[in-house]
Amino acid sequence: SRAEVPAPIGNPARSSEDAQRLARAIYEGLDADKEHFLILALNNKNRVSGFKIISTGSLTASLVHPREVYSAAIRLEAAAVVFLHNHPSGDPQPSPEDLDITKRLKEVGDVMGIRVLDHIVLGNGSYFSFSDRGML
Repeated sequence: SRAEVPAPIGNPARSSEDAQRLARAIYEGLDADKEHFLILALNNKNRVSGFKIISTGSLTASLVHPREVYSAAIRLEAAAVVFLHNHPSGDPQPSPEDLDITKRLKEVGDVMGIRVLDHIVLGNGSYFSFSDRGML
């Protein structure tokens, strides 16, 4: 189920609110008991050009490697990306691993010239945005 399917092309993702709303529609079709990490690919006008589920993990963890993240971003011709993952526990507070992978992914994006706009952690009815907290 790692198919690359076009997201609602042309939808703007100018804020964490936009991005998490678009993502929730994608997550509705996924197993809520597992952690899924995905990227939204955006064009230079911050409109969605596609998305890809990068990994699906166990109840507590999803393993993400920058190589898979950015090969998908390149295939989707992303000028910018938003990372998203869910916490099956329902608590969107980022884990130490979430902080670490966000930092690594941001560094790789900077080197590649792909803007990292946000990393959003989805919880039950709430979310945590790295960008809104000034952590990117």
